[in-house]
Amino acid sequence: MTKLLYLSLLKIFTSLFFLCLNLKAKPNLIFIMADDLGYGDLGCFGQKLIKTPRLDQMAKEGMKFTRFYSGSTVCAPSRSVLMTGQHMGHTHVRGNAGGDMLRQSLRDIDVTVAEKMKSAGYATALIGKWGLGEEGQEGHPLKQGFDYFYGYLNQVHAHNFYPEFLWRNNKKHILNNVVKPISEKARAGFIGGAATERNDYSHDLFTQEALAWIKKNKNNPFFLYLPLTIPHANNEGTRMFGDGAEVPEYGIYEKENWPKQDKGQAAMITRMDRDVGEILDLLKELKLAENTLVMFTSDNGPHNEAGHNPELFTPAGPLRGMKRSLTEGGIRVPTLAWWPKTIDKGSISDEAFYFGDLMATACEMAGTEIPKKNDSVSFFPTLKNVSDNQKSHKYLYWEFYERTFRQAVIMKDWKLIRSAMDNERLELYDLKNDIHEDENLVKVHPAIVQRMISYMEEAHEPHPNWPTPRQKR
Repeated sequence: MTKLLYLSLLKIFTSLFFLCLNLKAKPNLIFIMADDLGYGDLGCFGQKLIKTPRLDQMAKEGMKFTRFYSGSTVCAPSRSVLMTGQHMGHTHVRGNAGGDMLRQSLRDIDVTVAEKMKSAGYATALIGKWGLGEEGQEGHPLKQGFDYFYGYLNQVHAHNFYPEFLWRNNKKHILNNVVKPISEKARAGFIGGAATERNDYSHDLFTQEALAWIKKNKNNPFFLYLPLTIPHANNEGTRMFGDGAEVPEYGIYEKENWPKQDKGQAAMITRMDRDVGEILDLLKELKLAENTLVMFTSDNGPHNEAGHNPELFTPAGPLRGMKRSLTEGGIRVPTLAWWPKTIDKGSISDEAFYFGDLMATACEMAGTEIPKKNDSVSFFPTLKNVSDNQKSHKYLYWEFYERTFRQAVIMKDWKLIRSAMDNERLELYDLKNDIHEDENLVKVHPAIVQRMISYMEEAHEPHPNWPTPRQKR
């Protein structure tokens, strides 16, 4: 063999070796999202009564984000922001649709995090609640970049933790539950109800599916999106039976001198905490922990829909407001990141990030380009403690269409809320000194107000499906 041929072959084998090494080294991503979990619902964020030992340990072993924001203050639009990396002024799904489910379906032209990860060679799965496209619609998860789907398509269907069926890809997985439908017309394309015979608890099935899917894909780079339904209420169950906190047992709260609704609310959160711990344990067992970023968060602020007493647990912690509010309690969510030997133990980030930033972060992890029309900043440098390379948002933006149309902008520590696109209906807060948003400073800082109004005007792109007060005039 000539020296030239030898060197050429060596170069080829070396290139193949490093190519294989790089493919293997692509980090996995697991994104776990609770449903209606408040900023103050976890022990590591100040909760005193509800026990969350595994998530508290996750915070000690990883990073806690103190200023991480959801995409919206309710379900579907928040998930649309998460999946597309576009804020509420640009994303396609901007509200819970009511009766017209096409308004709540992503389109073929929308680019999702799952599509980007799949194009980069990742196995992709959605296990849990989708809410962005029904069977036969363009927004179905199998048409939006996911290889595997198990769970609920419809968010009203997802109210019921003991449903008659769940979807596995395109087929119904029939369960051993008997459901009594509520006596009203279909809402969001589905007639809700509550189970009279309870055997198969959907949350437990999601945990089992997630563990099995991780084992199956342990040798591939993978992206698992795990949007759980806990601790969302079964709204129909609350109206029918007075208790929407569906859980198989109250566990450690059985002997508490609380109403059953409060026991159920606490038990759901502690059950979820246990199951997140099982996932972390499995990653360690499979020796995947050091190559897997696990994130945990909530889709919006806490609810008051299960018949429980929110004042008992103070689920928003030090924040004001709940779900359907654009104050901090409605959109600032408890968020953790865990990645052994990459994220510094016990680290805390107070940089303002939001759901849309998953897109840029996932693309950077996977080594692929971010979609062109995007409102996403990668927080990958923060995870790796390279803060000098961390980009900040010029501003963060929200809009909300239920009842009175409202908008919110955050610029560093300033927060402006506007109602009905009326510049006389404004609230300005200094979040650094007034986290509860009590003192309206609109008249004190007119220049800041005008600047932030200009950001609202810049951020909002009119959409025919989501008319604003201006479009209605």
